[in-house]
Amino acid sequence: MKYSGYLEHMDKPFDSNYFRKTPRLMKLGEDITLWGMELGLLTMRRGELARFLFKPTYAYGVLGCPPLIPPNTTVLFEIELLDFLDSAEADMFFALTAEQQDKFPLQKVLKVATTEREFGNCLFRQNRFYDAKARYKRALLLLRRRQSVPLEERHLVEADKLLVLLNLSFTYLKLGQPPQALRYGEQALSINQKNAKALFRCGQACLLMTEYEKARDFLVRAQREQPFNHDINNELKKLARDYRVYTDKEREMCQRMFSPGDDGAAGEDGW
Repeated sequence: MKYSGYLEHMDKPFDSNYFRKTPRLMKLGEDITLWGMELGLLTMRRGELARFLFKPTYAYGVLGCPPLIPPNTTVLFEIELLDFLDSAEADMFFALTAEQQDKFPLQKVLKVATTEREFGNCLFRQNRFYDAKARYKRALLLLRRRQSVPLEERHLVEADKLLVLLNLSFTYLKLGQPPQALRYGEQALSINQKNAKALFRCGQACLLMTEYEKARDFLVRAQREQPFNHDINNELKKLARDYRVYTDKEREMCQRMFSPGDDGAAGEDGW
């Protein structure tokens, strides 16, 4: 959320996080210290902007918060709720022992894994890629522990696992670690070998590792699934440009190696 707190007759806020590009995640009951703010947030919808007047009982109390907040002061808060996640069930799940977690109903485990993935998505949008990776891996671990489910329920686990693997592959690309991005992309393809996003991520990873043949194979397969996808088509163009630069450099190096002349300089006609 974004917020600004004002005293009466003051144009500038005494407290605000609007200057932060990406406001940090705050947890109800832990990170939010004003009772009025917590109660107000519980009434708000995602994306809503609201103004609240908090009497001292719901704000800084009879004593205030010297030197900024005088005693017994009513304050105005402007709050914008950007996004939220309901983590109550996930918190309860992770408070259990491993043995108790294994006895949890599958649908609830899937919900916890989804919450972890959504937390990761929120962190990813804030460019906190290492933190996002940790959330995705936690979700993946939960889903892998539920591999031995009845056949009729296995597709539910695999569907959720596919989403997490795709997120991990993309996150490792953002972290500049293409081998890991490729590994998770290939794991996603083991679930759905025609998944265009997984093929695209694998192609991107291979291109970053200058494995041009493998990159082309993945990207052409992705294009076959989604012929009009601009990202895939642009990546194929980038592959062609990079490969052309690579072959030109290789040719130039060979010319220098085999050119006539004792001084090792390249001849005009090459070799």
